Amino acid sequence: MNLEEMYESLDISREAWSYGQKIEESLKERFAAIDETAEYNQLKVLGAMQRCRVSDIHFAATSGYGYNDLGRDTLEEVYAAAFHAESALVRPQITCGTHALAVALAANLRPGDELLAVSGKPYDTLEEVIGIRPSKGSLAEYGITYRQVDLLPDSSFDLEGIRAAIGEHTKMIHIQRSKGYQTRKTLSVSEIGDMIRFIKSIRPDLICMVDNCYGEFVERIEPTDVGADLCVGSLIKNPGGGLAPIGGYIVGKEEYVENCAYRLTSPGLGKEVGATLGVMQSFYQGFFLAPTVTAGALKGAIFAANVYERLGFSVLPDGSEDRHDIIQSITFGTPEGVIEFCKGIQAAAPVDSYVEPEPWAMPGYDSDVIMAAGAFVQGSSIELSADGPIKPPYAVYFQGGLTWEHAKFGILKSLQKLVDAGIAKL
Repeated sequence: MNLEEMYESLDISREAWSYGQKIEESLKERFAAIDETAEYNQLKVLGAMQRCRVSDIHFAATSGYGYNDLGRDTLEEVYAAAFHAESALVRPQITCGTHALAVALAANLRPGDELLAVSGKPYDTLEEVIGIRPSKGSLAEYGITYRQVDLLPDSSFDLEGIRAAIGEHTKMIHIQRSKGYQTRKTLSVSEIGDMIRFIKSIRPDLICMVDNCYGEFVERIEPTDVGADLCVGSLIKNPGGGLAPIGGYIVGKEEYVENCAYRLTSPGLGKEVGATLGVMQSFYQGFFLAPTVTAGALKGAIFAANVYERLGFSVLPDGSEDRHDIIQSITFGTPEGVIEFCKGIQAAAPVDSYVEPEPWAMPGYDSDVIMAAGAFVQGSSIELSADGPIKPPYAVYFQGGLTWEHAKFGILKSLQKLVDAGIAKL
């Protein structure tokens, strides 16, 4: 079979395949630029691993307390070197991105302190961490207050609003790079750097924390390169390279990262404990592959934007914008559009392709959410996945694909589902 026939054997019509081929042909220059960024970041990670003298001894498993875990400690040196940070905490005991953020917040805020979010409302699952929505153990229960300044309509920072919001009790600034379930633009590292410099010009003592989820290795620099005191993310997103089975990272200033270690484990123990139970090779190898894997996901996002924008759907970012994370949102305006798209992504998966996703009341969200992810690692959003809340404006959020080829197939599969349902017309 030729390539067209291979796609047809997997239930992609010739019309859908031909439509996709024309779009892919138009993106060659952009894809070449992505490959160049991936090459740069690959060398950055490789250089960090070589300087830290990574050896196969670092892949050995530890158990119990995990005292003197050389692999764990060296991996944290690798992360700190790659992110150009003073220190890092990279642990399988960090269960997800929300947990990593909760650790960073709780570790560096005390009763009476205030958290100020300057990029608007944080991601949904942080609402209960902060106490925007009441929850047991929230920051609000410990007397930590919260304020936010929304972005301006053009997704830029509201400088005067931020200046006015900084008060005597403000201790930490929260900046979320990616959009979450919002329709704003993703923030570039350069924009984040400008904001951090603005904050520091007002109060140099304020801790600037960046939620870096979905943004790692999309650009050549990271928030720690532009002054972030803390930068936080998940290993089942970009930096895990699809191989990390669990985990999160926190990188930044040594003092603040040390606080995080004491919060994650226990006062008096900090970084000294935490067995790695045999995941170190996956952590190292995933981080090594992360620049290339991220590049594939980024190509998929750009391809998706162009496929659906040219059919008349609202997409963010649009088909020609610069990218600062791997997420692509597509607004369908109806629950059926979101559901059919997710069915297509699920049907394109290597795992559980035969099941159909349905909306359900997921923990941490205020509406039913549908998630499509036939992944090797449960919930891994660097693998081909899509999700969205079943509420207006009925937008779906697509991300991932461990390879560009898989991302492409997933988008064509979603398109086929929408065409078959009469929601999209070629």
